[in-house]
Amino acid sequence: MTNHILIVFCVLISAIALFAWGRIRVDIVAILVVLALMLSHVLTPDEALAGFGNPVVILIAAIFIVGEGLVNTGVANRLGEAVMGLGGGNETRLIVLVMLLVGGIGAFMSSSAVVAMFIPVVLTVAKRTGLNSKRMLMPLSVAALISGMMTLIASSPNMIIENALKSRGLDSLSFFSWTPFGLAVLATAIAFMLLERHVLSKQLVFEHAGSKAPSAYDLIGSYDLADHWHRLRVPADSPLIDRAVARRPHLYDGLGAVVVGFEKHPRGKVEFSAARPETVFEVNDAIFVVADADQLQQLVETERLVELPRLDERQRGEALQEVGAAEIMLAPESKLIGKTLGELEFRSRYHLAVLAVRHRGESLTTNLPDQALDFGDTLLVAGNWADIGRLRDDRENFVVLTLPAEYSERLPARKLAPVAVGILVVMVAAMAFELVPNSAAALFAALAMIASGCVRLESIYRVVSWKTVVLIAGMLPLATALTKTGATTLMANGLVTTLGPLGPISMLAVLFFVTALVGLFLSNSATAVLIAPIAIDAAETLHVSPRAFAMTVAIACCAAFVTPVSSPVNMLVMEPGGYAFSDYVKVGLPLLVLTMLVTVALVSAIYGL
Repeated sequence: MTNHILIVFCVLISAIALFAWGRIRVDIVAILVVLALMLSHVLTPDEALAGFGNPVVILIAAIFIVGEGLVNTGVANRLGEAVMGLGGGNETRLIVLVMLLVGGIGAFMSSSAVVAMFIPVVLTVAKRTGLNSKRMLMPLSVAALISGMMTLIASSPNMIIENALKSRGLDSLSFFSWTPFGLAVLATAIAFMLLERHVLSKQLVFEHAGSKAPSAYDLIGSYDLADHWHRLRVPADSPLIDRAVARRPHLYDGLGAVVVGFEKHPRGKVEFSAARPETVFEVNDAIFVVADADQLQQLVETERLVELPRLDERQRGEALQEVGAAEIMLAPESKLIGKTLGELEFRSRYHLAVLAVRHRGESLTTNLPDQALDFGDTLLVAGNWADIGRLRDDRENFVVLTLPAEYSERLPARKLAPVAVGILVVMVAAMAFELVPNSAAALFAALAMIASGCVRLESIYRVVSWKTVVLIAGMLPLATALTKTGATTLMANGLVTTLGPLGPISMLAVLFFVTALVGLFLSNSATAVLIAPIAIDAAETLHVSPRAFAMTVAIACCAAFVTPVSSPVNMLVMEPGGYAFSDYVKVGLPLLVLTMLVTVALVSAIYGL
């Protein structure tokens, strides 16, 4: 054993210890690994830093951007709604649905892409149902890893192992040779996660922090206006028809009713919008009005309007994508102090309606045009989110005190959902049919998301999880070091030589665990490259089917359940799920044993061992 092999083993053991300790951030540990390999001269500087230019790193960063495009356009939201529609608030049904969906989709595309796409879906489902996301994200990553066992193109180790068989002139594996194994392991994993999900957290319901932002309804209710929100239809005989909001000032000045938003129906579609001064009333528009009972009755009679029921939850969510509310206060040096809302022409100037003013602790909702503004007054305003956002930038005059939870739940590019889906389909097709390298397909998709407006250019550095990117880039050189020094080959050959005489069934089990062990520290592609030739040679020595041993290695390469660094898939859910290193071990070790038992049993039955 050379000095360089000893150094690599020391670095490897130290990294594992630091990951398990958990006191140092995982990306810092990865950088320390790079430094250790470089300063010890095990790797040259170019080799030690090569991970930062590795296609896998580019793939992961690009997938984050693609995932953000699916969130911004509401695609993830709609998938979440579909899952919730089938699963309701039942955690068991939701976990089964998520795992089946991810396992199926991942059979034809990158597992990292699937996880990035479904993380916001699962978080949305957990938030809306009140369930604990920590108990739902680990099943997501498990299903994504198992999806790599479904088809030839589901993961790179499958294609590497298929090529290893072909290069030796042996019978190769077909596109769906993996499918029985993937389905059996997925069924086993679903049962396991349902029975053992309590090890991740005993708490079924997620307790939201007390600092959670109030909803728009809560904010309006704090000004005693919760019962003043009405929805009215504008019939053909209404005097409002073909008039702009600005040309009907008596609605506000005379009746005291505030028109906040519109529900229009162009070409049979429902569109919501804030009531701006230039917005025109049209036949069968529905308008959202804030008024008390007397004001409402007078408004209905004078403008010949028809009262409508309130929106259901889904429609209300769509309306709140366009129309919002906020609580603001005048800044100490505001030029608005001492002036009335009428003098300021507040609505025309800021395109926002003032629903109430809190003056010295008292909520005022009537005669607002004549209300003089004073320092310390708070205003409840409603209108388009973009107009509310502009008040945040006008720090000379305003301080935004409260933005409701819906502000952070906006889908700024929801009208581009078909574009985002099209980009995703093209990316999946390019990966599935190997038209271009996976990293190139993901990079193209990310650029397309930005160019089409699905993701804002200035947000891309925020949406990429740089801790994950640095971790993966920093750990890849360790795989290079293990290969370059011969450490991996030394370990694998020693185990195979020692335990080979035990017979083919025992050898399959040992081979599975050897592959899984190596996969703890190397990428699954590197593991496949190193172990597949040894496995095929061992099978020929034992005079058994090389495909049986090759399939065992392929499944073991994808069974990277045990540590967060075993696969980018695990790293993707680590931060949003709040998982520790030990969580992966508690779930991953028993699941690895179960996968081994299922694999050995199926391989023996299918290939006649």
